[in-house]
Amino acid sequence: MRKHWSVDEETFKKNHPEKYRLWKLAFAIDYGLEKGEKLDKEEVKKAWPKIRDEVDPYKKRLIEYLIWGKKYSLPPNLTFWNWPPKIKG
Repeated sequence: MRKHWSVDEETFKKNHPEKYRLWKLAFAIDYGLEKGEKLDKEEVKKAWPKIRDEVDPYKKRLIEYLIWGKKYSLPPNLTFWNWPPKIKG
């Protein structure tokens, strides 16, 4: 996973493990994963009610489309070139 320049991840993880897990998941959705990394579909489903308002609106719509098939929420400008990596699960 990419490093966030303004967060002391070690301290955050140690002091607030659940908040860190949610933050890390939202950060991965918004900013992408390293080559070979994948999101766990079940983890995303479980955390979605807590992180969906923190995620970029276009990424939010895409995740809702990929996981729950919500076609009405798919961004109209989604193309092959800005399609994110596949979700594990």
